[in-house]
Amino acid sequence: MDGKTVYYLPYRGEGEESFYKRVAETAEAQGWWDFLQPRQLVGVKTHFGEEGTEGFVSPFFFKLLASSLKKRKVLGFLTETATLYTGHRSNAVEHLQLAYRHGFTYDEVGLPLIMADGLTGDEDVIVPIKGKFYTHVKIASQVAKANALIVVSHMTGHALSGYGGAVKNLGMGCASRKGKLSQHAVAQPVIKTKKCKGCGLCLRWCPRGAIRLEGEKAFIQKEVCIGCGECLTVCRNGAVGFDWGETYERFQEKLTEYAWGVTQALRGKLFYITFLMKVTKDCDCMPAPLSRIVEDMGAVAGRDPIAVDSAALDLVERKAGRPLSEIAHAVPYRVQIEYAKELGFGQPDYRLVEL
Repeated sequence: MDGKTVYYLPYRGEGEESFYKRVAETAEAQGWWDFLQPRQLVGVKTHFGEEGTEGFVSPFFFKLLASSLKKRKVLGFLTETATLYTGHRSNAVEHLQLAYRHGFTYDEVGLPLIMADGLTGDEDVIVPIKGKFYTHVKIASQVAKANALIVVSHMTGHALSGYGGAVKNLGMGCASRKGKLSQHAVAQPVIKTKKCKGCGLCLRWCPRGAIRLEGEKAFIQKEVCIGCGECLTVCRNGAVGFDWGETYERFQEKLTEYAWGVTQALRGKLFYITFLMKVTKDCDCMPAPLSRIVEDMGAVAGRDPIAVDSAALDLVERKAGRPLSEIAHAVPYRVQIEYAKELGFGQPDYRLVEL
């Protein structure tokens, strides 16, 4: 299987578990795991979901994947990293407790859960790259030390990157908290006081405690603010604004350089599966309820994250009949793919094989 090939398994309404079985059977039949060797330490990078959400890939799929890995005598493990924002996923203890509540237990899945960046998200490995923004990136240590990585993503929209797929799962999902902070720190928000309802949601989600209420209105302490954009994504009243300039583009380029660094750390020993199921306007980090933007479509898979993301975007837009910027967030969303091509990281010109 070359890098340009992207497999597409369309969902035919057979039910999620039956579909997951078809994906697992296809993986075996097509030899997706043939690049893995016995006794290799193989991480399975995914997202355990935010409290109360359901967009994450079901533990049932990982149970099937675990069975395939065990047949090959591979030492597989499920892995994730701490979030930059505060909440149940900002440290390993609460993050794992949340994962268990969502069904990602060893008894249910058959894979141990190992947080890739340690107890508080600060354990990383420096990986040198030759990017426009970075000469090195800070990758979660257990990701960088693995022999190979299977990246299982759930396609969504996103307020800053336009969409979340394989590249975001690599670049943001495999970075330590210091790496996440470096990617986010590109601009500072302002509060539109006339629209602010004083609900306090932005206070709870700010990773640095930079927001307080003054006279029942949110106030951002600019000397503390890191410009991560979490207040923008959680505000339901349109009360947060940004002087973005080229921020969207810069954020996505930084994200792409980090994703590139992960693939260099693992010497290309990666495989990508992205599920186009429960595709929502916002990412899985957001609190429920999340609105869907397209009906369930299936999954895409391949060895090249840029090809996989390109195919996923094209399929979603074809189904919707409109560009992603009209059904999710009105931001430039193909910067990740265009910049990756400029870096020589991946190939957006894919060959789609429907199975």
